[in-house]
Amino acid sequence: MLLGPSFLLRLLLWPGLPEQDCQDSSFLLVSCRELYAQFLREMIIQPGIAKANMGVSREDVTFEDHPLNPNPDSRWNTYFKDNEVLLQIDKDVRRLCPDISFFQRATEYPCLLILDPQNEFETLRKRVEQTTLKSQTVARNRSGVTNMSSPHKNSAPSSLNEYEVLPNGCEAHWEVVERILFIYAKLNPGIAYVQGMNEIVGPLYYTFATDPNSEWKEHAEADTFFCFTNLMAEIRDNFIKSLDDSQCGITYKMEKVYSTLKDKDVELYLKLQEQNIKPQFFAFRWLTLLLSQEFLLPDVIRIWDSLFADDNRFDFLLLVCCAMLMLIREQLLEGDFTVNMRLLQDYPITDVCQILQKAKELQDSK
Repeated sequence: MLLGPSFLLRLLLWPGLPEQDCQDSSFLLVSCRELYAQFLREMIIQPGIAKANMGVSREDVTFEDHPLNPNPDSRWNTYFKDNEVLLQIDKDVRRLCPDISFFQRATEYPCLLILDPQNEFETLRKRVEQTTLKSQTVARNRSGVTNMSSPHKNSAPSSLNEYEVLPNGCEAHWEVVERILFIYAKLNPGIAYVQGMNEIVGPLYYTFATDPNSEWKEHAEADTFFCFTNLMAEIRDNFIKSLDDSQCGITYKMEKVYSTLKDKDVELYLKLQEQNIKPQFFAFRWLTLLLSQEFLLPDVIRIWDSLFADDNRFDFLLLVCCAMLMLIREQLLEGDFTVNMRLLQDYPITDVCQILQKAKELQDSK
């Protein structure tokens, strides 16, 4: 069975709910969707109205709502900090899954709360357009490094014009994903947004938004948000640099891939050690992004189907990574450092069923 909305919700949103308890699941769905609508009002619509009304005339401007107010709790300071996060999200979601056109197409169910023509407020789209035109782009990467680059000086096309923005009244799927990530960042200031989260939310949203059932499509944004939030609760430590070297951090998990490989195929393990090919060179991306960058989207969904269905889902992910290494062992044993790094950075096997079967064999042989 391929990953589907009801399957996702059961595994990520309410794993303890009995399968036959449809009434409770329907009630929970309605409650979650209403809560998400409240988030939209509180974190996008109301701040957008406040921004539109701040300092309408010179007489209205006070120290408290002045853009230069140094108080860290001022509305303007919060607005500017949110913009830094929003710009990075916008840059990443516009190039989500570039091998398919889905995320650039218009959604059948645009958010009416946001696009209501009666509303006069600053939308996320307007914020990005204005901020990109007026200021430098702030990019925060996984390591927490801040890079400042002027969009006007960059020879590559800026995120603002990589894809044509749809006319008023329409919104692309990537704009929906942008809103999900922005609200998540607002609700989780400790981690906010880190590059790579867009690769996690993308397949989840695609699953809901392409389902034949129109109800799943209509509520894809809210349902995706809560599935993503619950999934991030399980993997968020991978995105927190200060936890890298702890037992719950990404370094420990990468070393676990190698210790598992040593147990299953010591010859291959020794070869990688001899060439000083560290797991950080490839397994960091594999584990942090749940293999979403290594395969095409339908194959990623197939892998996640097996991953989420497993009771020890992230132990199984380690086995999948180990299986990926073992399936190309002959090439790795014959190759030099450069050849092997190319293999690991651009994984050659496209048959994910073969990989999952090997991972299951490793799991059963424990």
